[in-house]
Amino acid sequence: MNTIVLRIFIVCSLLVCLFAGDASAADTVTLHRLTFRGTNGRAISLDDSAVHVVCFLGTECPLARLYGPRLQRMADRYAGRGVVCLGVNSNVQDSPAEIDAYAKKYAIEFPMVKDADQSIADAFGATRTPEVFVVDAGGKIVYQGRIDDQYEPGVSRARPTQNDLHDALESLLSGHPIPAPKTTSVGCLITRTAKHSTKDSATAPVTFNADIASILNEHCVECHRGGEIAPMALTDYDEVVGWGQMILEVIDQKRMPPWHADPDIGHFVGERRMPQETRDKIATWLDSGMPQGDNGDLPPLPQWTGGWQFETEPDDEIAMRDRPFTVPAEGVVEYQYFVVDPKWTEDRWIRAAQVIPGNASVVHHAIVFVRPPDGNGFHGIGWMAAYVPGQRAVALPEGHARLVPAGSKLVFQMHYTPNGRKAGDLTRVGVWETAADDVSHEVFTQLAIDHEFEIPPGVSDHTVTMTVDSFPPNSRMLGITPHMHLRGKSFWLQANRPGGQVKPLLSVPHYDFNWQHWYEFNTPVDLNDVESLEMSVRFDNSSSNPFNPDPDDFVSWGDQTWEEMAIAFFDVAIPRGGPHYRVQKPKPLSQRQQAERDKQIEDHVTKFMASMDTNRDGIIERDETPVAFQRFGFNRIDRNHDRRIERDEIRAAAAERL
Repeated sequence: MNTIVLRIFIVCSLLVCLFAGDASAADTVTLHRLTFRGTNGRAISLDDSAVHVVCFLGTECPLARLYGPRLQRMADRYAGRGVVCLGVNSNVQDSPAEIDAYAKKYAIEFPMVKDADQSIADAFGATRTPEVFVVDAGGKIVYQGRIDDQYEPGVSRARPTQNDLHDALESLLSGHPIPAPKTTSVGCLITRTAKHSTKDSATAPVTFNADIASILNEHCVECHRGGEIAPMALTDYDEVVGWGQMILEVIDQKRMPPWHADPDIGHFVGERRMPQETRDKIATWLDSGMPQGDNGDLPPLPQWTGGWQFETEPDDEIAMRDRPFTVPAEGVVEYQYFVVDPKWTEDRWIRAAQVIPGNASVVHHAIVFVRPPDGNGFHGIGWMAAYVPGQRAVALPEGHARLVPAGSKLVFQMHYTPNGRKAGDLTRVGVWETAADDVSHEVFTQLAIDHEFEIPPGVSDHTVTMTVDSFPPNSRMLGITPHMHLRGKSFWLQANRPGGQVKPLLSVPHYDFNWQHWYEFNTPVDLNDVESLEMSVRFDNSSSNPFNPDPDDFVSWGDQTWEEMAIAFFDVAIPRGGPHYRVQKPKPLSQRQQAERDKQIEDHVTKFMASMDTNRDGIIERDETPVAFQRFGFNRIDRNHDRRIERDEIRAAAAERL
């Protein structure tokens, strides 16, 4: 492969900025007989009479990977209308070979330029990848910004609602004014390095080798290394320099490291939190020119286990199905469910389980549930194990295990994130067993759930409350996972104790659907003196929520991400052999209170039937209900296990709750 040789003659007229207040964006960029050589070694010259779309791209930026193929499709579509696309790579960390590999991988055929000294980025005022500029035949920049609004960091809409680049080109080609000549670019920052000096490391207060490498090893490298889901590896100085400003931005925006629990409420096992002094050290390194330092100060990289994370191989290993699932190159992939029969003919006690994704680059998270045979008295909802990027597999405490009854099936719940290229995945779970005689405590997962809410259109703060007030004696809560969808805003958990005492246990002030955290308490919560666990789930259905699929919708319970859920999974440990649930003595009600309660129950029954009985025959069949309710709620109400729910069963379940 030939090295990209640039012979660029750019006459840049930095006139009054087209965009008020933005001194970096040029009004006119005259591409006058621009001549350079591409990666294929052939000379390329631009047509002065053409409209040019200049696209700033990076090889490892997730959004540049998603939008690269889309830009090529647009280049093909407009080729016959006098529009020419040109790709520019201004990232110091991307080599010519890597740019060529990126173009080949994502089928990009328009020419790519290596902006080695970042002069092209400076001339245009480009700050991110992907960012596009439309230059008319006279050299005037008529559009700057995003391609469309489908993707943002952490946001993946099913389809774009604004097609900004397309609209700009159509307006320009039809002779009409462009309605929005500038939009906000989103994506990865182009770290400016030309103004930095990395030579004087001897007097630098902070260097990469002595200070920054160890910070990245502790907080970032577990995911940001080869073969993991994170898009770039932060293990090499030359690579890290190119991401320097982006690293600080995601830290300041609380996007990285991914952790959402309020530290003022509680601390948890394995929490990912970067101290302020650590963040400030990174900022100092950037300000001093990102010096490398003495090679003798560079710490060794941590040794990560690529496969099973326990000392022995699993006692059994089960794949989610017999062939890979195909993840498309882009778009939103709804949750996928795969049911597997492990053919276990005897009860199993599971002391540890680990989920390994078949393709970590597209598996955002995975959960494996146990679906026991009907009528076996199984405790809880069957949680077995989960995979979340960066979360290590942890065995249960000594003497603790989960019971999987003979004849159970396993359900893989898979959440996929497209990365710009079609991919296959075959995720599997491994289990480590222990003898029944060695188990002192059974661990199972309980569920707090509300599936009767409705969120009005445009409401920015809609609250749903959930309460659990029945626990086994001598039980302990080990941890909890809240779960909502794209409108989820925050989560609050408190323990209500006798005498009106309230103990806050968990606050997630800014819930993020992209991260399904397991919050394991440093000290398990003793449930003996807890009257109830109370949860407050808040939703934002307004247009100010960037994740919101449609703020004009009434939103109710549903499996799809554009619908909503209000769920919390929490693990409980109980001594083996004891009674399962503590019976709560109801307080006597007055006649008026009893009448109000009866009315609440009947209202609940009516509303439940209206939402679930789709064929209106007065009976709710299992297949009429949403998939998630089938797995997490149906058996709790279907008391006689005939796979049908009738009004008296709904009434009984409501009476227990109220």
